[in-house]
Amino acid sequence: MDAAPRAGLGAADLTGTAEAAHALLPLRELPPYSRAELDRWFRGGEPEADACERILAWAARGRGAIDVAIAEGLAALRRGERLAALGFHLDDYAREVLGIGKRAAAGLARLGEGLATRPRLREAMRSGRVGLRAAETVLDAATGDAEAFWVERAAGQTVRELEDGVRRAGGATGREDEDEAWVTLRTQLPEAERLVVDAALEAAGRNMPGSTRAERLEALAQEYLAEFSTDGDHDGARPLGPEFRPALAGERARRAALESEPERWPLLPPIESWPAPEVRFADGATAQEIDRTLRELAAARATLEDVIGACAYAIRRSGMHLRLGFATFRHYVEERLRLPPRAVEQRAEHEERLARSAGLREARRQGVSYERRRILARLPEEEIAPWIPRAKALTCVALRRAVEGEREWQLRAQRKVSVPLPRRVGVLLAAAFETVRKRVGRLVPAGSCLAILGAHFLGQWGDVLKRSPSRSERARARDLGWCQVPGCSHRAAHAHHVLFRSHGGGDEAENQVALCAFHHLRCVHGGYLTVFGRAPDGLTWLLNGAPFTGMGA
Repeated sequence: MDAAPRAGLGAADLTGTAEAAHALLPLRELPPYSRAELDRWFRGGEPEADACERILAWAARGRGAIDVAIAEGLAALRRGERLAALGFHLDDYAREVLGIGKRAAAGLARLGEGLATRPRLREAMRSGRVGLRAAETVLDAATGDAEAFWVERAAGQTVRELEDGVRRAGGATGREDEDEAWVTLRTQLPEAERLVVDAALEAAGRNMPGSTRAERLEALAQEYLAEFSTDGDHDGARPLGPEFRPALAGERARRAALESEPERWPLLPPIESWPAPEVRFADGATAQEIDRTLRELAAARATLEDVIGACAYAIRRSGMHLRLGFATFRHYVEERLRLPPRAVEQRAEHEERLARSAGLREARRQGVSYERRRILARLPEEEIAPWIPRAKALTCVALRRAVEGEREWQLRAQRKVSVPLPRRVGVLLAAAFETVRKRVGRLVPAGSCLAILGAHFLGQWGDVLKRSPSRSERARARDLGWCQVPGCSHRAAHAHHVLFRSHGGGDEAENQVALCAFHHLRCVHGGYLTVFGRAPDGLTWLLNGAPFTGMGA
């Protein structure tokens, strides 16, 4: 961070933003409106409806401006050993400290790195002339002599037009990862069949250390289809069965029709652009200096996010975005709010859940963060309030694993399975289920299909389970395959000796702890992170000599 007035590091900008946004926070404490009330309110042209839309657009502009500064800060953290000095992977730091999700953080860090070599795009974003979503779309294309051309297009064209232009130029639009659809496999799985599936997933895990459950299910399907399928067409056009929750349909045709009108969205008043806060991250800045600045930025961002959530919920549920001439709410977010849509959609969805949940509203009243409330929202209503103290005491990743463990236990008791999957894996599993049913000659339940896939996989790879695991594998299995550093969401690749063998430590289980490669090699052996005690439950972690809990505070 530049040494010059660090206390004033955009202090006026951030203070003004926070004060203005805090003045709007009572909006979120209003009793939730019914769909009929919102419809009357917005259809009737009440001034409050227009004010709500303007406030949403205003807060979105502010969040986009702050995100420019955060993007450059995250990119700065990636350089050198700064992340190791903070004890976090980038995605875990963003989630636990800044309250920013993994996908959003990755996109911002990528943008921040790109802006370092794109001065025109950086200036256009910092002045507010180009929005965040448009900048992400043209980032790969706006290089060298083409930068000025793409900056001008980003300032004047819709996101759909920019995406089409970038694709015609042979570039990526920055939306491919966001657009990857997910489905959830839900089916009954009796205990006898679950034992087979569990054994097959364990064998797949032995063959693919660090793999997720979705990746292991993909391996089971691939192994079965490689031997039995006569249908080579497993692309995204294949329909999924009723055991898969379907993905949302596209909207490009309606967007194109609306955007082709001579005057786009004439009912909308212009929103003044926000310049980005005056923050620069000097090459010589320490990790701690960058961290302090990012926390300030994130606090202002979080305040605006609360306003965005409350207003986005009202706009989306009322359908006002359709009456303003947008094809969908996502279309409205990209063009009017100029933000990546998924995060705003999630905020609106969470506000809708809050409106129905006294438990979540109490969690918010007690200061439980948005990311933790999203995890609590997975619980049945009657279970949310008892979880609030744990939510305040745990990292986001520990809370998520605890909630998922509770949910898994409940599903097992009910002999059910529920697994979120990328749609491409869902397509592969659907093809495998279809092949099973063709070979059997009758309709087989999805749970039984899984067991047949598992049995076939064990026939090919079951010997891996007969091999005696190494001490490292036993330590990682005890720790459920996850890195045990507080706040880390990554798979364990190594088993670390708590007391180094060079200092007399042995190979007994209590002297080994599962760690990811980053924390083992860069943090522990890099001298930033220290652990002592007895595994698995008696360990104490120190970062640069101070207790480390992985919490944002």
